[in-house]
Amino acid sequence: MTNEKSLTPEKEKRKVEKKVEKSAGTGFQLAQVREFIAEVKSEFGKVAWPNRKNTAGSALLVVVLVSIMSLYLGAVDLLLGKLISYILK
Repeated sequence: MTNEKSLTPEKEKRKVEKKVEKSAGTGFQLAQVREFIAEVKSEFGKVAWPNRKNTAGSALLVVVLVSIMSLYLGAVDLLLGKLISYILK
């Protein structure tokens, strides 16, 4: 095996040229698209999807926290608006 650091500049240049030649295809090919789709399906099978109960609980938590934050920010905005208008009068 050759070590990456032991390559001479000429060998490194040839290695890069080979990579460029390989990647200089004519674009997408049907076989490549099929391979990509098969790999995506394989990866989706490896994902640990949450169950319905966890998803609903997380969604409810997000809705509650967003509601609380919007009420807080609305109150702060209202207070600061009243304060600024009082100062400017």
